[in-house]
Amino acid sequence: MGMSVRVRFAPSPTGMLHVGALRDALFKSLFARHWGGQNILRIEDTDRTRYSPESEQEFIDTLKWVGIEFDEGPHIGGPNAPYRQSERKEAGIYAEWIVVLLGKGHAYKAFDTPEQLEEMREIQMINKRPSGYFGGIWRDGSPEQVAAAEAEGKPFVIRQRIPRDTAIVIEDAIRGRVEWDSNTVDDPVLIKADGMPTYHFASMVDDHVMEITHIIRGEEWLSSAPKHACLFDSFGWDRPIFVHCPVIVGTDGKKLSKRHGATRVLDYAARGFLKQALKNFIALIGWSPGDDREAMTEQELIEAFDIKGIQPSPGKFDYEKLKWLNGCAIRALDPEQLLQEIADYLARPYTTEYFEQLEPEPGSPNPKDVLRTLLLLRTTIETDRAYALEAIKLEQQRVQTLADFGEACEFFFVDLPPMDQKAVDKWFKDPVTASLFAYLLEECSSAYLSESGPEVYDASLRAFQAAYGLEKLGPVVHPTRVALTGKTTGPGLFELMSVLGPARIAARVERAKGLLK
Repeated sequence: MGMSVRVRFAPSPTGMLHVGALRDALFKSLFARHWGGQNILRIEDTDRTRYSPESEQEFIDTLKWVGIEFDEGPHIGGPNAPYRQSERKEAGIYAEWIVVLLGKGHAYKAFDTPEQLEEMREIQMINKRPSGYFGGIWRDGSPEQVAAAEAEGKPFVIRQRIPRDTAIVIEDAIRGRVEWDSNTVDDPVLIKADGMPTYHFASMVDDHVMEITHIIRGEEWLSSAPKHACLFDSFGWDRPIFVHCPVIVGTDGKKLSKRHGATRVLDYAARGFLKQALKNFIALIGWSPGDDREAMTEQELIEAFDIKGIQPSPGKFDYEKLKWLNGCAIRALDPEQLLQEIADYLARPYTTEYFEQLEPEPGSPNPKDVLRTLLLLRTTIETDRAYALEAIKLEQQRVQTLADFGEACEFFFVDLPPMDQKAVDKWFKDPVTASLFAYLLEECSSAYLSESGPEVYDASLRAFQAAYGLEKLGPVVHPTRVALTGKTTGPGLFELMSVLGPARIAARVERAKGLLK
């Protein structure tokens, strides 16, 4: 089926770009690309008190980092410019259409004072009636009354005249048929007293003028859908398809918050998540490709993405799953590509800023330590790229984020790694350890180790095991690992010995010898 799809991502930049807005932008981008359609960026800044230019810049920077591209928008231009609603208002676009609506009798001027509106709300509360403006004297005011009020210079708003005593029905692409009794839908303000259009009016006029085919948005907008549908009908316009996406909740089913791991999207960049893994993860919140696939490439997401796959039930945000997907994405990279990703990650100013500002949390590594190890990694990539690459290759199978590489690789890049005291106490007490260290120092001074692969170190340690009649290799491997890395866990010992090379091994074993009881 060929469909000419046009969708819009239309944020109100008042704060940071969070996960919900990113999913909104991503769903639209995938949908447009799946159908070979257009994806439009529109800035909804009619609420001038809350609008922030820094926030708009953050949205642009974040979407650029994630790699969501637009076919039209304020930063690209296009046939429907301008793309900021404040500029569209200045151009007279909304004023022109409100005249049409007033002429058709589907909108009216209301001169109620704030006191009168307050009184109306109190009466509704006392009588337990639905709250909202259902038409005071002005909905049915005579032309003479309106003219008199205008002549007096009374301030007014322009309201939409919602039809009464009827059913308003929309066909939602996810929820199917949704119906409202029109008597429960209030008459919303379309033009404020200062002449600024409200979201309801500006957004729908723009959607029509920009030929938007699908209004994809969060389900919190479902209650506005009858007003929007009526507006299209009042103008005699074809309605776009409404698509109300489910909310995002934490794994506990509660509204998404910081403690679920939700944060500004740029923080995920700073924590070392790959944009591909983040997109993969975000796409799967409330949508499924219809099979069991989880780790998907961007191309696979585009090919599989369809509105039919969006579920009506809330989508779960599972931080552990994000880490798992990111680990998969790291392992799927070619080591050279991975090294470049790490270098780019470490070059971004926000990475450093993030860890400098992060408060330490119990049970988590100290952000200052994380940053120190990351800067060490950065220096090594700049000064000895080949060595950094070998170290990264060994940790590639074991980490979940780019930030993990700092701590994981630290022992490769410092002269003498910090020692875990528990590990020293446990593995350096065996009497054979002193002989092992002496043997290693002798081996390192022999010529044959200079350019050797893991198999040579493997053979060397097994020779020691045989010479000392040890049943298992453990008493050889563990003290050696602690001596070389300061830790009891890490990549394969023979591989890491091969990367460290004889000179580094000798220096570390020499230090370890001094720690023997």
